[in-house]
Amino acid sequence: MTYDVIVIGGGPAGLSGAVALSRALRRVLVVDSGEPRNAPAAGIHNYLTSDGMSPAEFAAAGRAEVRRYGGEIVDGRVVSASRAAGFFEVELADSSVHRARRLLVTAGARDELPGIPGLAERWGHTVLHCPYCHGYEVRGAAIGVVGDSAMAVPKALLWRQWSENVTLFLHTAPEPDEDQSRQLAARGITVVRGLVEAVGDDGARVDGKTYPVDAYVVQTRLTAPADLAGLTPREHPMGSGTYLPAEDPTGRTSVPGVCVAGNVADPMAQVVTSAAAGLAAGAAINMDLITEDVAAAVANHQAAVGIR
Repeated sequence: MTYDVIVIGGGPAGLSGAVALSRALRRVLVVDSGEPRNAPAAGIHNYLTSDGMSPAEFAAAGRAEVRRYGGEIVDGRVVSASRAAGFFEVELADSSVHRARRLLVTAGARDELPGIPGLAERWGHTVLHCPYCHGYEVRGAAIGVVGDSAMAVPKALLWRQWSENVTLFLHTAPEPDEDQSRQLAARGITVVRGLVEAVGDDGARVDGKTYPVDAYVVQTRLTAPADLAGLTPREHPMGSGTYLPAEDPTGRTSVPGVCVAGNVADPMAQVVTSAAAGLAAGAAINMDLITEDVAAAVANHQAAVGIR
């Protein structure tokens, strides 16, 4: 079977795009590895009517909606996607190959944590990155911001909104300037200099001393997939990693027939904005297919009536 669209990724962006396309009566296949970026989190937030729903529950509900409108879903990992004979061919790890007229890429972004012992096993639980995703859940707790860039001070000031007990561990971040030091002092934020040697449930260890911390804030580096459907990752201007750039808000890319949506295109996107981006991309793809279908119909009609 040749699908109208293959959606790579079954997260908020991919499932939202698949629902829009399936409701447009398109033949849609979603390929999902079952490894969403937010899997470690207890729940999603800032998604109206779905606040607190677990990522697994959210994905199951989204899959059910796709299938309700006739879309198909296959569990698997994409190893390659390329154009061949006017179509896109998507190969999975099990060597199966699926073909489609268009691609929507929404998966493949991976978080890289700072190399500090203790962070990885706590990621998504007490090691956090987004205050709007997790700040409310750790309100009033002892929050330790682990610095690694010039954004360390603004990040500490941001997290101060959720707790009066914030410690900025400079780690590899630059020394605050005079103005920043005044801001930190005014907000009662403690600054600890030196490399963070390890983190644990009892706190962060710096120069052999343990500082009490309930929740850690880190900046992950998000990396986009390379060599997929001719897309070339680009370094994000915020320094948050690499991403697959879109040419416009609909997710169209420099590769004809390929759209992107979600964290793979926007490292800062939350669940709700990823879902919205998936919808926009799905609508754009459907319109693109309509244009192609109309052109083909006109050519066939002219040939049938003998018009050259």
